Amino acid sequence: MDKRLDFRPKMFSALRNYNKQTFMADLMAGVIVGIVALPLAIAFGIASGVSPEKGIITAIVAGFIISALGGSKVQIGGPTGAFIVIVAGIIGQYGMTGLTIATLMAGVFLILFGLLRLGTIIKYIPYPIIVGFTSGIAVTIFTTQVKDLLGMTMADAPSDFIERWIAYFQNLGSIDPWSAAVGLISVAIIATAPKLSKRVPGSLIAIIVMTVVALLLKNYAGVTSIETIGDRFSISSQLPGAVVPELTWETIKGLVAPALTIAVLGAIESLLSATVADGVIGDHHNSNTELIGQGVANLVTPIFGGIPATGAIARTMTNINNGGRSPIAGIVHAVVLLLIFLFLMPLAQYIPMACLAGVLVVVSYGMSGWRSFRALMRNPKSDITVLLLTFFLTIIFDLTVAIEVGLICACLLFMRRMSETTDVRAVYDEIDLNEDADMQAGNLEHLTIPKGVEVYEINGPYFFGAGNRFEDLMGRYGKRPKVRIIRMRKVPFIDSTGLHNLENLCLMSQKEGITIVLSGVNKKVEDVLVRNGFNQLLGEENICNHIDLALERARQLV
Repeated sequence: MDKRLDFRPKMFSALRNYNKQTFMADLMAGVIVGIVALPLAIAFGIASGVSPEKGIITAIVAGFIISALGGSKVQIGGPTGAFIVIVAGIIGQYGMTGLTIATLMAGVFLILFGLLRLGTIIKYIPYPIIVGFTSGIAVTIFTTQVKDLLGMTMADAPSDFIERWIAYFQNLGSIDPWSAAVGLISVAIIATAPKLSKRVPGSLIAIIVMTVVALLLKNYAGVTSIETIGDRFSISSQLPGAVVPELTWETIKGLVAPALTIAVLGAIESLLSATVADGVIGDHHNSNTELIGQGVANLVTPIFGGIPATGAIARTMTNINNGGRSPIAGIVHAVVLLLIFLFLMPLAQYIPMACLAGVLVVVSYGMSGWRSFRALMRNPKSDITVLLLTFFLTIIFDLTVAIEVGLICACLLFMRRMSETTDVRAVYDEIDLNEDADMQAGNLEHLTIPKGVEVYEINGPYFFGAGNRFEDLMGRYGKRPKVRIIRMRKVPFIDSTGLHNLENLCLMSQKEGITIVLSGVNKKVEDVLVRNGFNQLLGEENICNHIDLALERARQLV
């Protein structure tokens, strides 16, 4: 196994044959992606419970580092909708300092994932879990935006999903028609904009149009009920200084679970995004390098006041569709956001909150994956169980619980399915040799099983679950045999659980005066048995490499 550090940022390989034509394509793509990222960064920041500039700072710092150090040529990093629920929950329980520490810890975990080469493993998290918690996050994001979308003047909505919806229905009379109109028209603009132009993002069009409309209504029609960002936050375009929070062991212990959730979710989302990008551009990302790059980004970003970041599928696809083919495009996107932050940030105070809510409603619809959800409902019941369990745990409790329980259920179901792949059956009277691989040349068609001999065959890996089936089968014979032959020609490997079960079976049979003979044991499995003393337990003469010898040995014993 290659033990060298698996950290090879795509930036270095992409610059080897870099030219002016590629730079111009990256420059154009970076500018467009920067413009697309602006409203999303603001919306994700506010929805997460932080000020809008923190969302942009995250997109700037994390976007730059992920492009510079990541394992994908076209990945665009920044704040994403998946983290809204987690971030808001951590802030509510631990405050901004707790969020900063949890993000730093998540960065460390991501780097460890990459150093331990877990990039390929994380990609094998069951699909129903991914769809379940992604759809659950989408429903939760939509739920959190209803108040701003309709301009409700109610007090702060409850954090609990069910209680929040009860509060909404109780306060339907507080809906502001002007804010509701701004929010719903914003949704309509974003939904129809791609039909008119694929280059200019609908979210940016909606923000510009509805900000102008809100200003006109306020100044010329006396409509003052449309809440804007400036009404809720004080906007600053000043770059923050680096601040490292005070770390205590008690705080770190309390934030391990949220930090792991951020790290796992960030790893899943970034690697999914990179995999999708690979399929479009015909490239192969380095998953471990990508995790290390993501980890460094989440180590640096919170020091400057940012929130968790990961690879963003929508912005990555925007980058690809507009010609971006190297990490330079992602760096340009970060520079564009920095220039907007320094020179245009004060204008953000005029953006209506209902418009930003409309942006997030469309984001939540895109995240919902309802087509995938519907398709999975036609799958086996075990997949449906994991899907629904993860989905409802996400919206009713939180993502941490959903991921933990979902993974546990998936592991249990995997164990059950693996145990079902191993078949243990009894062979009666005669053995059909037509398809046997362990027969000797010259034997024809059938072998007769002597009286007083039982033959069992294991088809598949010998591990958990297989031992119990022997007990069920052995109980079906009327008389106690003198010899039990266990055919293992189709056993590719045996694990410690299988060894323990086989040892118990042998000891139990010996107490009953029954001799165990193993047949067709392949070299790999035989080596494991010998290392664990089965040659002494059974006797080397009772471990045979084909059924002829096993039956001959059984005749001698009978």
